[in-house]
Amino acid sequence: MATYIQMPKLSDTMTVGQLVKWLKKEGAFLKVGDILAEVETDKATMEVENFEEGTLLKCYVTAGERVPVGKRICAIGAVGETLEEEEEKPELIPASVTKAPVVSSKKPTEPEPLDVALTPVSAVSQPSQRIKATPVARKIAAENGIALHTIQGSGPGGRIRKADVLAALQQGTAVAISRSAVKPIATERAIPASEMRITIAQRLVESKTEIPHFYLEIEIEATPLLELRATLNKNLAEAPSEKDRRKLTLNDFILKACTEALRAVPAINVSWQEDALQQWGSVHLAFGVAVDDGLLTPIIRDAHTKGLREISQEAKTLITKARTKKLTPAELTGSTFTVTNLGMFGIPRFYGIINPPNAGILSVGAIIKKPIVSSDGTLGIGQLMALGLSGDHRAINGASAAQYLSKLKEILETPALMLL
Repeated sequence: MATYIQMPKLSDTMTVGQLVKWLKKEGAFLKVGDILAEVETDKATMEVENFEEGTLLKCYVTAGERVPVGKRICAIGAVGETLEEEEEKPELIPASVTKAPVVSSKKPTEPEPLDVALTPVSAVSQPSQRIKATPVARKIAAENGIALHTIQGSGPGGRIRKADVLAALQQGTAVAISRSAVKPIATERAIPASEMRITIAQRLVESKTEIPHFYLEIEIEATPLLELRATLNKNLAEAPSEKDRRKLTLNDFILKACTEALRAVPAINVSWQEDALQQWGSVHLAFGVAVDDGLLTPIIRDAHTKGLREISQEAKTLITKARTKKLTPAELTGSTFTVTNLGMFGIPRFYGIINPPNAGILSVGAIIKKPIVSSDGTLGIGQLMALGLSGDHRAINGASAAQYLSKLKEILETPALMLL
């Protein structure tokens, strides 16, 4: 009798899975432990393991389809066996029509043209060389959708001037640019949303609509931090083993400092639970990793028990797993605080959206050189970095948030404290 394999529940919150690809084809003989397929859940891409020996008789789902948990995806049994397909055929949900971005039929707003009739340019041949025209003439032509090469210029060497364009518009001899002649920046289409992006979208909406965010910011002088990092990396480069020669990133220091500040101000390491305030006894620190489908937040568990190098090594491992879709649900759930960093993209300051059930998220901006006044009143050049804190006002008050940022500033401006 055939065995029907169903879409497994691969995470606590999973209700639908998208089958990314089959790793076995129909007709293949399967052993226990073989990997049948890869399925994308709301958290990560997971492997579906086979627990029945036999032949893969039929695949009910094709790559890219979304299937509810518990619905049939394939049948395993003896060659020639009759399958009961009609009654239990799964209700497949095509990715192309499920929660895909809605594309409006309304065209993008275009510049308001003058009240004149334009002749389509489709029947007019395009120029093979650069058109001579003044900047003002080009601007007016672009605003009104006019093909410049159809206008006779009155300037030196046939250069098209402002008056030439206006005259063509007024006389009705202007020729409109064909939509097909304009090269688009991308193909207009509805892109099916992945399970990960659907989940991210849902949780961001929930966070911004259900959590009362408030925002604080502080600037730190990052020169001492940069100098310590350079010194440590120079020493690490001379280490005997390759493993010990791994460089420390600026984000490694941020993660460590963030953890130490939470140790000093545990009132930030909390979660709001409707009828109670949950105080966490450990720091399970999540940090943002950019991937194609959005942002993943893997977790460094018990970060308060780990040193700078241990945090650095664990962060590198998690980043690699995130970018190769190898993170497990356990590595993505259970955080108590989150750090997100856009400094490497040159963004000077921003505020992240809180990652539930956390009550706060730290946003790290780029280091910017600015004039500063030192304690003795002299003017110099500083390397300043903005740190923004988004807080859940149900769980955190402004004074605690300010105290946390003040402690974080103290640690980062005296970075040797992280090595104690």
